[in-house]
Amino acid sequence: MRTLLLALALGLLAACSVDPVPDVTYFRLPAPSALPHADKPLSALPIEVETFRGDGIYAEQALIYATTPQADALRAFHYQLWSDPPSRALQARLTGMLRDSGITSVVTDRLPASTPALRVHGRIVRFERVPRDGGFVAVVALEIRVDQDQGEPLLERTYRSEIAAADPSIAATVDAFGKAIDKDFAAFHADLAALGGEHAG
Repeated sequence: MRTLLLALALGLLAACSVDPVPDVTYFRLPAPSALPHADKPLSALPIEVETFRGDGIYAEQALIYATTPQADALRAFHYQLWSDPPSRALQARLTGMLRDSGITSVVTDRLPASTPALRVHGRIVRFERVPRDGGFVAVVALEIRVDQDQGEPLLERTYRSEIAAADPSIAATVDAFGKAIDKDFAAFHADLAALGGEHAG
């Protein structure tokens, strides 16, 4: 009888137990790929990269994922977060990549408004993990505009890339995000370099 009661008590405890809350994991983007290096500066003006704008769910720190291949419904992971908000991470990544490319002598994230410069404004259009063909892809779309001294845009374009993750893990998707971002930034760098001295001097 005592054994039966003990078994019943253990059964009730098991039924009432709550699954442990998962640990929160913060993900950093992988190291960026190098852009083509200029033999000499392609612009006489400094370049200021502003914080990217992230509207709605793209302003959050959580990784965003789509529930269907069409990405018509999006959700946010509760325990899988970026170490920095994407808006800031993209600004820092592009600033560093442009600086290392030698495109101009000064690339920074902050300049006085009175300083003549090329100013880069970015907006996150897509930044999510999407199920596709039995796996996952990182979809990154960035709208980037370049102004000179608050004048008419010299360049305004949306860059979009999709990179398949190597496996179903979140870590593999984060690596795919890094590759997709760098592909977009490489295309932007080519467009920026193509402006040459026409508008930048």
